[in-house]
Amino acid sequence: MRSDVIHTLLVANRGEIACRIFRTCRDLGITTVAVYSDADADALHVRKADLAVRLPGAAPADTYLRGDLVVAAARAAGADAVHPGYGFLSENAAFAAAVQDAGLVWVGPPVKAIELMASKTRAKELMAGAGVPLLAPVDPATAGPDDLPLLLKAAAGGGGRGMRIVRELVALPGELLAAAAEAASAFGDGEVFAEPYVERGRHVEVQVMADAHDTVWALGTRDCSLQRRHQKVIEEAPAPGLDEALRTRLHEAAVAAARAVGYRGAGTVEFLVSAEGRPYFLEMNTRLQVEHPVTEAVFGLDLVALQLRVAEGEPLPSPEPPQPSGHAVEARLYAEDPARDWQPQTGALLTLEVPEGPGLRLDTGYTGGDTIGVHYDPMIAKVIAHAPTRTEAVRLLARALERARIHGPVTNRDLLVRSLRHPDFAAARLDTGFYDRHLADLTAPGAGDPATAALAATLAEAVRGPEAVRSTRPGGPAPARFGAWRNVPSQPQRKRYRSEPDGTEHEAAYRTPRTGTPEPYETPGTRVLAATPDRVTLEVDGVTRHFAITTHADRVQVDAADASYTFTALPRFTDPATHTAPGSLLAPMPGTVVRLAEGLVAGVTVEAGQPLIWLEAMKMEHRILAPASGTLTALHAAPGHQVEVGALLAVVQEDPAATPVPVPVPEETA
Repeated sequence: MRSDVIHTLLVANRGEIACRIFRTCRDLGITTVAVYSDADADALHVRKADLAVRLPGAAPADTYLRGDLVVAAARAAGADAVHPGYGFLSENAAFAAAVQDAGLVWVGPPVKAIELMASKTRAKELMAGAGVPLLAPVDPATAGPDDLPLLLKAAAGGGGRGMRIVRELVALPGELLAAAAEAASAFGDGEVFAEPYVERGRHVEVQVMADAHDTVWALGTRDCSLQRRHQKVIEEAPAPGLDEALRTRLHEAAVAAARAVGYRGAGTVEFLVSAEGRPYFLEMNTRLQVEHPVTEAVFGLDLVALQLRVAEGEPLPSPEPPQPSGHAVEARLYAEDPARDWQPQTGALLTLEVPEGPGLRLDTGYTGGDTIGVHYDPMIAKVIAHAPTRTEAVRLLARALERARIHGPVTNRDLLVRSLRHPDFAAARLDTGFYDRHLADLTAPGAGDPATAALAATLAEAVRGPEAVRSTRPGGPAPARFGAWRNVPSQPQRKRYRSEPDGTEHEAAYRTPRTGTPEPYETPGTRVLAATPDRVTLEVDGVTRHFAITTHADRVQVDAADASYTFTALPRFTDPATHTAPGSLLAPMPGTVVRLAEGLVAGVTVEAGQPLIWLEAMKMEHRILAPASGTLTALHAAPGHQVEVGALLAVVQEDPAATPVPVPVPEETA
């Protein structure tokens, strides 16, 4: 008999995971409650919930990390249970205890299990006693050359924050302090530990689900090796290329870990598998993982529904988990620019359309028209494909991403498609160094045809122009005008575009004969089959190609079958423009200035490559480096300042002949 029936559930989270949990709640007839910051007032998870409670403020520390406010919100909305999602307070034992002390059902593991696994250092000690294979820890104070390379990790939290790879002993003290500072900022706990860094290791994890009736399921393996900045990008289930003996060992170790802490609910035991096939325990995440949909697809389960069932005191449906079927792959679509050091992007997400069909699933916290802000992780969506074989699932996912229409900030969509089609990925040659080796190739200019896409955009505008004029002028169409210049329709017309984000310029020419249908000019082998303001069909060297055109102010988005292009329309004649002074340091993204190099003031001498300013954006710190050796002639940044992308932070006047006397850099930023 159920002891805690859930009628109204508050999700102590935001975005994609809140929307995903609400979806299951609707299927189960459970009323949903959202919490939201001021920055999320119109977010999708707020619109999807039955009820919503405001958490005043915008920064996570003032809102989603305030357990007292979340508990108060649950009480105010009449909720009888709280689901933490992932991130934020999901692995905070004090918050779990506060939820239960308030008389609410906690949809998560026991407080004691969270406490035992919250610190990776304490968890490793516990796992050693349970017989789970481990990497030997390294004391940073006594580390020597033979211990390199080292991996520094935050003892609390996850998501790659507080992690550093150290390959030189001289860098160890500074990296320790930097890792501790990032960990303290992200998790409120600055403890950091060190262990050997395993080159070309695979990140393999086991999903577990446990109830209060002594049943623990090991729901197969997942491979999450494709990572950037220690954060996962592509995940799949089952992990390919593992022999049966290794799979069995991983399953047994995961079950032993869960039993060692009296676990209940959904959790994940993560392992590093060396190139030789030896597994080492990394950590246990006492929550639902971002990549849980691939396990759901392979096992035909709803893990959130099982979490709710276990929280209500019910046993799992059977002593053994269901049999897996097929293969599933998930790609995380981020608003970021992989070619520019993975810089997060912000702004209006004008269009988000991902193909639907058998085997495809979209989990997202956004719809077209929403805004991607600066305060939270830049993940837009997760796209998941499930098929009978790995090859089929990978192909289905790559094609779905390729056909998606995503307009607005720069995303990693092209990188995802190329990653899925890379020979190493296709052959399951996976390890955490994949992007270290292949990023340059994966972000190089593609084999697409931006010139033809620009021509399609030009032809769509040519068709649109007379219609727009006709709507405002009596008596029918008038010749199209660009600026103050009158165009004679029968003469060739030209249009210039700048391709984003690489800045390449393209010029397309057309003429409009007496038939009234624009046709390419100076483009042999290309003819127009159809042209409307939003769709152009061209025959290019005998091949018919379709282009969908969407205009957003001066931005033009062209979606083709094999690629998507973003153009900025340029004036017909080059406009004189003010240029940024040489040596200017511009903010690469919106964010907050968190600190300056010690002693940084106008007039000091700096050295090329020296970190001068630290920006925090989307929960990550970004360093602004001196572009050259010389004198800092202007400084406009100060700690606490909010800056927009492109804001002038400082100016360095280059002096190649001078012997630079660098700004003193404290140990914690060396």
